[in-house]
Amino acid sequence: MIKIVIIEDEKLIAAELRRMIEKVDQQVQISATLYSVREGIEYFTANEPPDLIFCDVNLGDGLSFEIFNQVGLKTPIVFITAYDDFVLNAFEYNGIDYLLKPVDDRDLGKAILRYKTLENHFSRVQNFPKDFTQKIKRRLIVKKGMENIALRTEDIVMVYTENKVVYVVDKDGKKYLSDKKLSELEQEMDTNMFFRANRQYIVNVDFIRGYKAYEKVKLQLDLSISLNNHCVIISQETAPQFRQWIGQV
Repeated sequence: MIKIVIIEDEKLIAAELRRMIEKVDQQVQISATLYSVREGIEYFTANEPPDLIFCDVNLGDGLSFEIFNQVGLKTPIVFITAYDDFVLNAFEYNGIDYLLKPVDDRDLGKAILRYKTLENHFSRVQNFPKDFTQKIKRRLIVKKGMENIALRTEDIVMVYTENKVVYVVDKDGKKYLSDKKLSELEQEMDTNMFFRANRQYIVNVDFIRGYKAYEKVKLQLDLSISLNNHCVIISQETAPQFRQWIGQV
C-alpha cells in the first residue's frame, strides 16, 4: 500500500484530486490532506513521512517549497500547479514529476507508475533531481565487432544480459554488445517506452503484441518479432505493475 499525502489549498480541488488518485490506483492510502504551508510544516514535523506526496506549488500562505526548506523530507514529490514557472525548482525538492492543472487520470496514473518503477532507487533519493532532469537518451552506442554503432532506441526490441554480458537486439533481429550494465541502461531509457521485465530483460512496448498467463501467477510476453531462444517472463511481483504500465503508455 502506497501512503500518500496531498497538499492543496483549495478544498474542492483537493477532494477531487483524492478521488482521482484512488480511482487510478487502488493500492494507495491517502494519509492526510493539508491545505497550507503552516499545516505542512506542523504535519511533517509530528508524523512519519509518507511514501509519496502530491503537492500544489502555490498555497494560500506561500510556496510549498517553504515546507521542504524547513522540514528535511526525503519523500518523492509530484508537484501540481497551474503554471510551469517553478519546474526547475521542483527538482531541487525530490520532485519526480511536474503536472500542470487541470490534471487528468492519465497524468496521475503515469506519475504513480513512475514512483513504482523507481521505488527500488528511493534509498538514493538525493540523486533524484539529477536523474529526472537528465535528458533521456534517444540513441545507444553499441558494438558490432570492432565497429561502434549509434542505435536508435525506438529500433531496440530488447536489452538483456547473459553470462554477465549485455546484449541489445534491434527490430531486424541483429544483436549488439553494450559496455554498460543492464541497470545503467535502465536509468537512461524512457520508462514510457521500456519496461524492466525481470533481472535479465528490458523490453520495448512497441514490440509487445500481448501477453498471457504463465504458471498462473506470472506473465509471458508475446513479441511481434520472433527471437529464437528468448522467452520473456514477467514475475509475479512485477505483473501488476506491468499491467498498469502497458495500459497507460
